[in-house]
Amino acid sequence: MSFRSYISKLSMSAVALATLSLLSPSAHAAAPESNDPIKIALFDWTSVNLNAKILGGILEKLGYTVEYPTADYLSSLTTGLTNGDLDVGLEFWDTTAGEAMKASDATGQTERLGKLGPKAKEEWWFPEYMKEKCPTLPDWHALLDATCAASFSTAETAPKGRYLGGPVTWEGFDDERVAALKLPFTVIHAGTDAAMFAELDSAYQRKAPIMLWIYSPHWAPAKYKGEWVQFPEYTPECYNDPKWGVNPDAKYDCGKPHGEIWKYAWNGMKDKWPVAYKVAKAYTIDTDELNKMSGEIDLDGKTTEDVAAAWIAAHEADWKAWAQ
Repeated sequence: MSFRSYISKLSMSAVALATLSLLSPSAHAAAPESNDPIKIALFDWTSVNLNAKILGGILEKLGYTVEYPTADYLSSLTTGLTNGDLDVGLEFWDTTAGEAMKASDATGQTERLGKLGPKAKEEWWFPEYMKEKCPTLPDWHALLDATCAASFSTAETAPKGRYLGGPVTWEGFDDERVAALKLPFTVIHAGTDAAMFAELDSAYQRKAPIMLWIYSPHWAPAKYKGEWVQFPEYTPECYNDPKWGVNPDAKYDCGKPHGEIWKYAWNGMKDKWPVAYKVAKAYTIDTDELNKMSGEIDLDGKTTEDVAAAWIAAHEADWKAWAQ
């Protein structure tokens, strides 16, 4: 065989292999099914945006175009995910979005993609050193005492205690809780998630009084020593029936609900981008890993994109399997 003929045969073999590869039924070859961008929601806290960039980075490696619109947490369930402004949202917490998720489900235009993995907890939290002034904490009855409440006060709230709530978009019914339980506290809402935790850090370093909304998964409960207030245990009746609970004339006379963190999608996603849909549905993350990565962003100054890229590289076998 001449050298030219040998090269020709090699070239033909390469073409054949390439053709077989293109005809392969694998999920990777099928993606993307549409070149339209998949829009993954960004909200106003670290972990959700990290999850968005991880999922988006995976989808980009599979050939999709991804965009990251900034959206309102609760209203996105009944607007953005139903009107085409969003295709995926990755953290809807039972603790705060329960009613909004029910409303979203009722539209028939969204789909719960399943649980993200970590369990959700959100509640009033105080540093351990505050028990010197309120020794019967974490029992919520301690907050009824005027002296205890005053120990949490600031110049803007004195003599009432100050409770630093999350951004108003998170809701959480803290104003209603204060009224229903007749707590001598004033609710002040943080402008952003970052501002809330910056204030916690400052107060903690000075052993200054602070009572605020802390949630988990998050790095804060591991970094700072403290406890969640033990309010009457949440039940659906507490939020819906004024007669339930310690105040027969008011709803929300209990703590916040606990539960799961859910993923949601526009219900047309599975038909428009079947492989991306499979990946989003399969995507889960470990609680400790999420806390650690959130801390790398908030405490160590790493970018969300860099932390997401490191996770994607470390879990390549996982997400490739999800796409099959």
